[in-house]
Amino acid sequence: MAKKHPQKPANLIAQNKKAGHDYNILETFEAGLVLTGTEIKSVRKGKINLRDGFARVRKGEAYLENVHISPYEQGNQFNHDPLRNRKLLLHKKEIAKIGALTKNKGITIVPLRVYLKHGFAKVLIGVGEGKREYDKRETLKRKEQDREMARAVRLKG
Repeated sequence: MAKKHPQKPANLIAQNKKAGHDYNILETFEAGLVLTGTEIKSVRKGKINLRDGFARVRKGEAYLENVHISPYEQGNQFNHDPLRNRKLLLHKKEIAKIGALTKNKGITIVPLRVYLKHGFAKVLIGVGEGKREYDKRETLKRKEQDREMARAVRLKG
């Protein structure tokens, strides 16, 4: 029986493609999101932008910051602030581990994807090290070479 790949959830809502380009992801964690009623409705519609988002550990709690969730159209006065900080639900050991990793210079926590799992919004966060410009060019060059090799193998076979 085929296993489901844990990195590609079926109910993917948003993905941060720029994170893989800008960071070397060292480790990933799955976290729950604390959302209000109108926020979860916007998330289910796919009105979320992870591009400039990051996470921070403060006082033993993890928060997702600078992630834009658009206001819900039918939300009237109950709508939320689109850029508010949202608490991440992680185990204490995971928060301690992430906090210890981010003490090092150049290490940051970035959201990679948001998806629904059993009706709850989950975010896959990655602890990553920022790439330099020449590293980014090297990665793109390596991807192109791999694509060409795969194309050549397909044509031969």
